[in-house]
Amino acid sequence: MNSDLILAIDQGTTSSKALLVDRTGRVLGSGACPVSIASPRPGWVEQDAAELWTSVLDAVASALAQRPGATITGVALSNQRESVVAWRAGDGRPVGPAISWQDQRGDASCRALATAENRRLVRRLSGLELGSMYSASKIAWLLERQGQASDLRIGTVDAWLLDRLTGGAVYATEAGNASRTLLLDLEARAWSPELCGLFGVDAARLPEVRASVGPWGATRGVPGLPDGTPILAVLGDSHAALYGHRALAQVDGDLGKATYGTGSSVMLPADQAGRRVPGLATTLAWQAPEPLWALEGNILYTGAGMDWLARTIGVRPGREFSELAATAASSRGVAFVPALNGLGAPWWDASATGTLTGLTASTTRAEIARAGLESVAHQVCDVVDAMDPEGVQTALHAGGGATASDLLMQTQADLLGRPLLVSSIADISAIGAAALAFEAAGAPMVPAPELAPREVRPSEGFTPEARAAARATWADALARAGVAVQKSPKHPNDNTHQTRS
Repeated sequence: MNSDLILAIDQGTTSSKALLVDRTGRVLGSGACPVSIASPRPGWVEQDAAELWTSVLDAVASALAQRPGATITGVALSNQRESVVAWRAGDGRPVGPAISWQDQRGDASCRALATAENRRLVRRLSGLELGSMYSASKIAWLLERQGQASDLRIGTVDAWLLDRLTGGAVYATEAGNASRTLLLDLEARAWSPELCGLFGVDAARLPEVRASVGPWGATRGVPGLPDGTPILAVLGDSHAALYGHRALAQVDGDLGKATYGTGSSVMLPADQAGRRVPGLATTLAWQAPEPLWALEGNILYTGAGMDWLARTIGVRPGREFSELAATAASSRGVAFVPALNGLGAPWWDASATGTLTGLTASTTRAEIARAGLESVAHQVCDVVDAMDPEGVQTALHAGGGATASDLLMQTQADLLGRPLLVSSIADISAIGAAALAFEAAGAPMVPAPELAPREVRPSEGFTPEARAAARATWADALARAGVAVQKSPKHPNDNTHQTRS
């Protein structure tokens, strides 16, 4: 089918992708282009904003070349969230680097602001914790160095790409992306004078906050795309993944999702903007047109933790590591806590140290590998337990590269004690953005049967007692890593340590 396609663009930290998606969710053409990342100083992480844009153009050109003459109904955009770009309105020329969500140059300013009163204010209004992962300190840093030029524009990556896609005609940001800046009043869905004042940011300089669905303007000057192609939907990448899971699964209820990547994002729809849970962020998943709130927990080391352990024991990361882990019947009490740069949600303890415990003279590499794989599942369980202490959630969506490991998925279902709905789609964020675009176009996606997720149910032989014993072993390992597990999960700034991305 060469008509009624959505061009879904997913601009991520390490690559830009473009997919031509039909109304059944099938991908009929795709392109990808890597993007570089630099660390010019310790704690600084930057990207070239111009390169982000050219990588999108290259990915789009590759996708369109596979379907010459295709009719593009509209464009959908998914993007890395907290990263920040500044540019000139007249010619779209970037000024300074794109400061990555991973960047920590704002740590000092966040520490200086982190009084108890300010932390309460930030938490109450934004749903987030005062930390440098979010955009506010990055925006303040760029504004401080770029002066007060009237033609200066600044925003998260969605705002930058919208400017470029429309030839500079649109200066706006999507509400879910805005909710990750520390500058948005979450309930009002508008820039907060109090938060902007706290960081010294003039709200009038910021892009207009819009709903996730259009009108977002139309393309202008994008090679291969006719001018006037409407931009129908914009979502942050983690939010788009949740939307994609829901669109493809066709299941009732507001199930949460876990994305298994270098780190992991666990997100659960919330019933109100005002819900606050220690150690978790409250964010706006999307506004389409009604808002959907969500709790989110970010885990620092999941795939990256397994990769580190794989190299340490002398096997290739990925499939070889997972296959080695599968040869062990169990981890036999071995536990790995991947606190290689502190520990993320829900504990947020930068002083925690990586540990490998329970070793004996008979411990095998396979058992160590299995412990590494189990560490991923345990960390997701920690976040889910904080989000859903009553066990209301009946299942959990799962996506990302590590879902290719059958053992990991089975371990996750066993430790959660509930089924996983594992996506068969690698680029679930792009599919989610496309699904929202079809909604905006008045032709909701009707997923092809083969795109339905596979269900992984807890093993019948994995009893509640076995589950409790496994979780107790993990809790002991956390304590050995220096985490006060007897206490409730922390907010990231409940101590002197800053949130790390």
